[in-house]
Amino acid sequence: MTRLAVVQMAMQPEREANVEKALQMVRQAASMGAQVVLLPELFESLYFCQVERETYFALAHPVEDHPFLPRFQALAQEFGLVLPVSFFERAGQAYYNSLALISPEGEIQGVYRKSHIPDGPGYEEKYYFNPGDTGFLAFTTPYGKVGAGICWDQWYPECARSLVLQGAEILLYPTAIGSEPPEAGGIDTKEMWQRAMIGHAVANLCYLAAANRVGTEVVEGHVQTYYGSSFIADYMGNKLAEAGRSEETILLAELDLEAARRFRAGFGFFRDRRPDLYGPLLTLDGRTRRPS
Repeated sequence: MTRLAVVQMAMQPEREANVEKALQMVRQAASMGAQVVLLPELFESLYFCQVERETYFALAHPVEDHPFLPRFQALAQEFGLVLPVSFFERAGQAYYNSLALISPEGEIQGVYRKSHIPDGPGYEEKYYFNPGDTGFLAFTTPYGKVGAGICWDQWYPECARSLVLQGAEILLYPTAIGSEPPEAGGIDTKEMWQRAMIGHAVANLCYLAAANRVGTEVVEGHVQTYYGSSFIADYMGNKLAEAGRSEETILLAELDLEAARRFRAGFGFFRDRRPDLYGPLLTLDGRTRRPS
């Protein structure tokens, strides 16, 4: 059995306060028996993507000599944890919304760069982030093969399916999502958000978890309230654990990966796939072939 924890937390303007809280909550999850611990997206700061400002590029750092990743590496080594850690990455003149997968030995096993970048009121990510160039990555760990997307990636079935085709048994999505702007009609996307990911769990017959932030954040007069509701789902779409909309908490669930493997093999979803018919998925306009 693999023990997975999801951290739901509120952020403050100061990076050190956020990092220290995240470290404490990971320690608490480890004391509860967790082996894999998922933190929210860009937990080091307020969600600065509410606005477009040059000054926020200063939050980005390269992986080498990073200001806080080594602290999570040391924690992973101390407790034998797998830690997917979200961070704002600078690489040369490029900027990415990235995730470092830290192994139980405290090594950075790989870095995934967010593939799908949103662009809309309150979520101005295209101003800050280059589209990821790593492709979707599944990581082999002692606690099962882990695949991760980041926030907007979680809405795309192609991301989930690509990860599971690479062998991912657990899909993890750090996220920052909450209130929509008036232009969107004031809709509450919480149920849509959960249903989209639960659909990925069912369609791929794998475990899945999402970690969201909570609280109201004000960035230069722009206000956004994050609705939490972090959760862990099993391979049949049942929610094993779910947080509320406002509290800081840690969710914990036991995952029977061997049972999921048997069920997935017997159900036939991957046996009956027809990749020869999926050509339109490789185009933007749905054409089977590109015009010559």
